Amino acid sequence: MSTFPVLVQPAGLRFDAPTDTSVLLAAQAAGIKLPSSCRNGTCRACMCLLLEGEISYRIEWPGLSRDEKEEGWILPCVARAESALEIQAPLAAPIEAAAAPPRPLTGARR
Repeated sequence: MSTFPVLVQPAGLRFDAPTDTSVLLAAQAAGIKLPSSCRNGTCRACMCLLLEGEISYRIEWPGLSRDEKEEGWILPCVARAESALEIQAPLAAPIEAAAAPPRPLTGARR
């Protein structure tokens, strides 16, 4: 299984995308949040612009028009990296770790 580097602009975030994993899931595994909702290529919430590189889709025709595909728009939820990628996703951000819940006090203090 090959992996390819992905650069997310304008934030400058980087992660590696295995060829057998969607770009969206690879980003999440690396701690990067990309907008998403349906995760099957129909809602278009994750739509972003492919600036450099090649992708393939795990479904025959994702929820993009022919014109959008020609302009470079992709759906990371169903796209797989076929080369190093540079994408433009203005809402991308690091996933923040959830704060640990406060521990209840037990026992008596001396």
